[in-house]
Amino acid sequence: MPYLFTSESVSEGHPDKVADQISDALIDHFLAYDTTSKVACETLVTTGQVVLAGEVKSEAYLDVQEIAREVIRKIGYTKSEYMFEANSCGIFSAIHEQSPDINQGVERKNPEEQGAGDQGMMFGYATRETENYMPLALDLAHKLLIELAAVRRENKEIAYLRPDAKSQVTIEYSDDNKPVRIDTIVISTQHDDFDAEDKMLAKIKSDMINILIPRVKAQLKPELQALFNDKITYHINPTGKFVIGGPHGDTGLTGRKIIVDTYGGKGAHGGGAFSGKDPSKVDRSAAYATRHIAKNLVAAGLCDEALVQVSYAIGVAKPCGLFIDTRGTAKVKLTDGEIARKVEEIFDLRPYAIEQRLKLRNPIYSDTAAYGHMGRDSKVVTKVFNKGKKNEKKVDVELFTWEKLDYVEKVKSAFGL
Repeated sequence: MPYLFTSESVSEGHPDKVADQISDALIDHFLAYDTTSKVACETLVTTGQVVLAGEVKSEAYLDVQEIAREVIRKIGYTKSEYMFEANSCGIFSAIHEQSPDINQGVERKNPEEQGAGDQGMMFGYATRETENYMPLALDLAHKLLIELAAVRRENKEIAYLRPDAKSQVTIEYSDDNKPVRIDTIVISTQHDDFDAEDKMLAKIKSDMINILIPRVKAQLKPELQALFNDKITYHINPTGKFVIGGPHGDTGLTGRKIIVDTYGGKGAHGGGAFSGKDPSKVDRSAAYATRHIAKNLVAAGLCDEALVQVSYAIGVAKPCGLFIDTRGTAKVKLTDGEIARKVEEIFDLRPYAIEQRLKLRNPIYSDTAAYGHMGRDSKVVTKVFNKGKKNEKKVDVELFTWEKLDYVEKVKSAFGL
């Protein structure tokens, strides 16, 4: 029997994402000036206020207030009527030194024996239903908001948009798990005040359906464009007026959008947030490593879908266990347990090995903090820190290394594909 599946996304101006982006900007600055930095940084944003808290072990000294203001400025909170504005908001820092009790469990004389920064289980997922091996509903939800942000910054076709927004996409699937059509699209976007609420709502709905949706459709392959039809149910700003938004409308905290950050609920999640954590925290690094594994397994043709779980004990390098579920789509005559044992031989999942393989001790994390950590394009970019200042630093980094299909041939060889 056909079924419906839904995923949501939130924009870079959503208060929780503002917090994530500030936390990851701090991570990047620490790593740019000291690649050995150990950081766990949480951010809270509310009306006119930013609170920074967490633990750091680093040789770098940062102007955390200016870093936070630059993030807020880049997102677009630059007007006093937003009640949260880059130049005027108060910023309080309660960042302190990392506990030596934690650090002794991580650092080792032999770097390869580096222990996990915490206990826990992490999941990676991949599916063949999109080009980037991501669940379709989430991929479309992200694309809607990425394009909405582009429209906002252009300030031409739609001139009333403010930074906060959310999207949600519901896909109808057939009995054999193939997407058939888009059933429902929800978009809630913050906007400037209008004189007449009815006219405002009608215009926003018209602009989303007639301007935003066609721009997103134009980016898609024909088979995905065909999922759009005149029977889609649209809920555009369903509560009505959405002038008060961002941190003024809703307090934001680091790590509250972990399902948006990963697979939109289609895979699984171990519960640990990513943003604000350096890669010694396996919540982050092992989640990237398991995505890397899952994506390469599917791309190699081993299966059409893969869920990968790894778990750790704090201070211990060797994982407690590796679990793989191919959801009955494996193309080889092996059980999922047998597949997992072979995968352990291909991918070294000790924390130090993950850091080295995926180049995680680089300032790459700001780019992950909005529109998902997975399904993004791996590329090399030059980043500039403290531009125009005495301590300006340029760093060439490779982004989203866990999205590379660099282990496909190794997987094929190991499984005789």
